[in-house]
Amino acid sequence: MDGTRLTEVSVLATGIGMGESIRWHAGRIWCADWLAGTVLTVSAGGGPVETVVQVSSSGPLCFDFLPDGRLIAVCNDDGTLVAGPPEGPLTPIADLVPSSPYPWNEVVVGPTGLVFVNGIGFDYGESVPDAPLGSIVVVGPDGSVRPVADTLHFPNGMALAPDGRTLLVAESHGHRITAFDVAEDGTLDGRRVWADTPDHFPDGISLDASGACWFADVPGQCCVRVGGADRARDERGRAPTMGPAEGGAVLTTVHLDRGAFSCVLDDDPADPRLYVAANAWDGEGAADGRLLTVPAPSPGPRRRRDR
Repeated sequence: MDGTRLTEVSVLATGIGMGESIRWHAGRIWCADWLAGTVLTVSAGGGPVETVVQVSSSGPLCFDFLPDGRLIAVCNDDGTLVAGPPEGPLTPIADLVPSSPYPWNEVVVGPTGLVFVNGIGFDYGESVPDAPLGSIVVVGPDGSVRPVADTLHFPNGMALAPDGRTLLVAESHGHRITAFDVAEDGTLDGRRVWADTPDHFPDGISLDASGACWFADVPGQCCVRVGGADRARDERGRAPTMGPAEGGAVLTTVHLDRGAFSCVLDDDPADPRLYVAANAWDGEGAADGRLLTVPAPSPGPRRRRDR
């Protein structure tokens, strides 16, 4: 089932090598170019794509923003977590190599500044193992790195509830979105299947203000919004807002002409939009990365660091 199908897809930007890790920050769209090892930005209304900072020689490259506005990224050239002004320079703040010698795949920052980083547990280019080898570490403000989850089947996109108490992670080859309860120190507990996605490989994910979750799907060439089909409301008819709307009902689907790697919502309640980093390759292997956009049913949750 597709739920509601959205078809008003438009192109926001072209000429990107391989777009990934798309973010909404300071009223703009940001994304990583895995082929160039750079972070890019573009106005939400379109326009020229600007290269902001060089992070690594090539991908994988993931980044997010700290509560104080600094950009934080994983440099897989040497396995360090780096941070600094968005335009650079970025300096190392933590060493991830002792936790895993393999590439790190995604990063998300909580409202208190805790940083969660996941890795797949094997080298890109290898066949995906049957065993779930992925893991998550939490990085504290002092640069300490601590493992908080393991046995994840190709962990990919992550999203935190606005209050920072629930972490969602897409397990692409587990065909599910998994949820954890988050303690004040970043410890993860209460692991559970938040949504089964048996027909999809969820990649990047983004929560909306209603508590539903969008995920991008590369082989399916689509973005899908899932969540609880019916959420309990209070005596005034208001929907709950603190945590994600747990459940795997397909609410909305957007079909694309290329693989969807990552997605994010803006926070405009008057005209909410979903933005997608989508990529295709021609017969000779040349990449054609684009940023796409489509009207969405609900905006992303408003966070102070997004303003």
